[in-house]
Order: sequence, then structure tokens, then C-alpha cells
Amino acid sequence: MHEVELGLDTFGDITIDEDGERLSDAQTIRDIVDQAVVADEVGLSFFGVGEHHRHEFAVSSPEIVLAAAAARTERIHLGTAVTVLSSDDPVRLYERFATLDAISRGRAEVILGRGSFIESFPLFGYDLRDYEVLFEEKLDLFSQLLREQPVTWQGTTRASLDAADVYPKTEHGITAWVGVGGSPESVVRTARYGYGLMLAIIGGSAARFRPYVDLYHRSLESFGHERMPVGVHSPGHIADTDAQAWDELYPAMEANRNAIGAERGWPPYSRLQFQQDVGPEGAIYAGSPETVARKIAQTVKTLGAVRFDLKYANGTLSHGKMLRSIELYGTRVAPMVREILAAS
Repeated sequence: MHEVELGLDTFGDITIDEDGERLSDAQTIRDIVDQAVVADEVGLSFFGVGEHHRHEFAVSSPEIVLAAAAARTERIHLGTAVTVLSSDDPVRLYERFATLDAISRGRAEVILGRGSFIESFPLFGYDLRDYEVLFEEKLDLFSQLLREQPVTWQGTTRASLDAADVYPKTEHGITAWVGVGGSPESVVRTARYGYGLMLAIIGGSAARFRPYVDLYHRSLESFGHERMPVGVHSPGHIADTDAQAWDELYPAMEANRNAIGAERGWPPYSRLQFQQDVGPEGAIYAGSPETVARKIAQTVKTLGAVRFDLKYANGTLSHGKMLRSIELYGTRVAPMVREILAAS
């Protein structure tokens, strides 16, 4: 079995302290940098920061947070989870990531996505009716920019480029993925442009995504690309026992799900639903190190994934509890996952 990389993702959820008081956006951002430092210290492979433009989340400029983390870490790769490419400019995005790659000495990764929230579209003057064409055109342009050669490009969503060269150049290129939530069209597009496939599995069994993995590999082959990596992003939380992890996570996840669900017409989240989600067929990887390791190993085997990123920040879960979760993930879960996979 291949060696799997284990990483972490955060959306920069605004958290509460141990007394239940809401932290400031600024303190939440400083805490994220500290969390990245601990992730590096315990030997994890990747630390991803999401981009949002709404009150529940503190991070709207992930690359700045990642640059701060780059200056305080040594080995861990640093990236987004995800960059909302549709409402960004590919040229500026390349420039920011090339700069992050320099600061981090080649550890920058970008995960591109359309975003599951739409606040950035009106904020930056984009029409939601252009949702598909914005992503398609900008992905095409960004793909060309990654070659770090002069680009001539024409589309409908931004000014054309004529032999435009973009700086700074990187030393070894930028690792790039596309985050996909489960659309066959998105899988095929990811393969067409030759990006790594990052599956966002936030509901149901991981096994139901196997057809997308097979479609991705078939599509890569048909487009003449070499085999590319598949990764998984899913939420979770680790504590010393299953009961402790579930009791810590549920109130935070309930508040988060209900706040977003009220906007989207979801039914209220319940403890019964939560217990299904943390079970063997659910998409939440929460529990003791042993429980989480077994579940991650099964997902990695089922999908042939080379990386698993745990979204460890969920709603109002406190900084202290997240640090403990990160520590257990690196020191206990990671070795167990590798042991299970080596024996299979």
C-alpha cells in the first residue's frame, strides 16, 4: 500500500474560549497560526485554510495567514481549502501563491474550488448567473499561468492577455488541486486540466465516491495525462475516548449546522443524525485515536487516496480542544493509519 499523507483543514471558524465567550476575529486568526505550528511539530503533511466572506469565519485572505504560518514552520505543506477561484483573479492568485511558495521554501499548495458559499460573488461584483463560465475560464487561465511562461489568453470574464509574463517565478512550480463535491462534470474537468482531485466528503459513506475516482482516472488517461493524486477532505475531531470526542464536538457542530441550515432550508441537526455521521458509514471522523485511525484507513483503501485532510475546526470548538485534537492526530492517529495500511 502507498504511503498516505495526513493533513488538516480549517475554515477559520470563530470559536469560543473555555468560559464560553466568543473570540474576536483577530484572536481566531492568531490561534490558527499557532495550530499550524503544532501541526508541523507533530509531523503532519499539510495545513489548509479556507476562504470565506461571512461572519462565522475569520479568514478571507488565506495566503496571508499561511505566510505567517510559513515563517514559523519547517516541513508542513501550506495551502487553501479552498480558494474560491470564480470570484478571484487568476493572475493575482498566481502571484500570491508564488510569493507564499518563496516564503515557505516550496511548501505552497493551492486547492481551487467554486465554493459552497456565494457571498464573494456580489462582494467582488460577479453575477451568479455566470457561476459556471467564471470557474471554467479562470481555471483555464490559471492552468496556463502555472506553466510560468508568457500567456496569451482571451475569455469573457476578464481582460485578455497578450504574451503576458507574470512574476515572481517559483523554484519548482506550485502543487495544485481542484476541490470537488460530487459532480461528474467537475471530476472530468479536473482531469482535463490535469489537476489533483480533492474530494470534499461531508455527508454519507466514502464508498459512494469510488465511481468518481474511477471516472477521474479514466478521464486522465483519455486526456493523455499521467496518473494524478486523489485526496479526501472530511470533518472530524479527536479526543482520548469516543465519548469525550463526541461530547466535545456535537454542540459545536450543532450550532454550526443549524446556523447555515437555516439559510439553506436544512432540518435541525440532531444527536441521532450526529451519531449516524460519526458511525462507520458517516462522513465525520470523530472519536478516540483508534476509532478515527480505523475509519481513515478504510476510506484511504476504498478510494485509493494518497492524502486525507481532517477538517479539525468545527463551529465553536475551542482552541484548546483543537490543539489536543491536532496533537493526537499527529502522534497517535497518523502512525496507526500507516500501520493498518502497511498490514493490508
